[in-house]
Amino acid sequence: MRLLTTTSAVLLWLSLAASADAETLVGVAAPLSGPSAILGKEVEAGAGLAAEANGIAVKSVDDACTADGGAAAAREFVDAKVNVVVGFLCTEAIEAAMPVLKDANIPVITVGVRTESLTDRRAKTGWLVYRLGPRGDDERNAVAANLTQLWRDDLFAIVDDGTIYGREMAETFRAAAEQAALKPVFVDTFRPQLDNQIGLIGRLKKAGATKVFAGGDGDDIAIMGRDAAQLNAGITFAGGENLRAPPGDVPYPVGTLMIAPPEWSEIADPRIVQAFGAKNIAPDGYALPAYAAVEVAKAALAGAESSGQPLGEALTGHDFTTAIGAIRFDDKGDLSQNPFRVYRFDGTHFVPLESN
Repeated sequence: MRLLTTTSAVLLWLSLAASADAETLVGVAAPLSGPSAILGKEVEAGAGLAAEANGIAVKSVDDACTADGGAAAAREFVDAKVNVVVGFLCTEAIEAAMPVLKDANIPVITVGVRTESLTDRRAKTGWLVYRLGPRGDDERNAVAANLTQLWRDDLFAIVDDGTIYGREMAETFRAAAEQAALKPVFVDTFRPQLDNQIGLIGRLKKAGATKVFAGGDGDDIAIMGRDAAQLNAGITFAGGENLRAPPGDVPYPVGTLMIAPPEWSEIADPRIVQAFGAKNIAPDGYALPAYAAVEVAKAALAGAESSGQPLGEALTGHDFTTAIGAIRFDDKGDLSQNPFRVYRFDGTHFVPLESN
């Protein structure tokens, strides 16, 4: 009789555990149709693999990367009574979804939207958005902070290609340098997409610059590096995330610097990367961040349940261990640390500067 009682208790515990797991439902919002579908499939695959590994359920919905799609997806999530939503790659979709999700008190962990106002307006909107990825201004702020420190004792120049992107990068760096009592020896705007930049290199050499930040495309920076080498100018070039684009006809010179976020597959837990491989899923693009977002969602839900605090509070100011390292959100919902790092081209790959 005692054995039957114990067995019954075990069965009851398993039943309750299964019921608790069934109550945990994570929504996955991603563009699963249209031109961005290839990226949405990365989100769906990563989140699905994490859900399988962590014993929770997910509900994937196509947000179509549009406002209408985002609002429709949000309503579907509310009807399904999901606990939290992960994903969203497009500003239009998430901004249309958030009013609906806010009314249902459902937080969102976005893996791809960089729009700064999404979290900056939290006090006004009340949207519970947590950004597992860079902000729009993280790149230029990282350029400014890192190069101001690295080039403190060098003669440096700042050039840009005249685009909004290039000018914002250049101006943020120039302003940070000025705050640090540093002054570039040369500042200019260059013409992009030329076959050569001999004229620009000549002016940089005359100014005595040995380090140059160029706000522009990787192809232009590669051409600058090639021409500087031909003129024996002794210049090291640096650029932003654009340098990670597929290589063009002109290779980057050894020593070229890139300020960019890490390649997630290079820093991820090898066991998780192997799990991706076992399922024939490439751990590229948004797949690993989506995996990590589900891990964060599960841990935050557990923390909220054990502490009795709202899920939004459980997501704020706590360290979460994930496949791509420790994640912590600040009071606005942004990552507590800028993910951009400095990389150096070794002739084949960009490798972290600190490993050189």
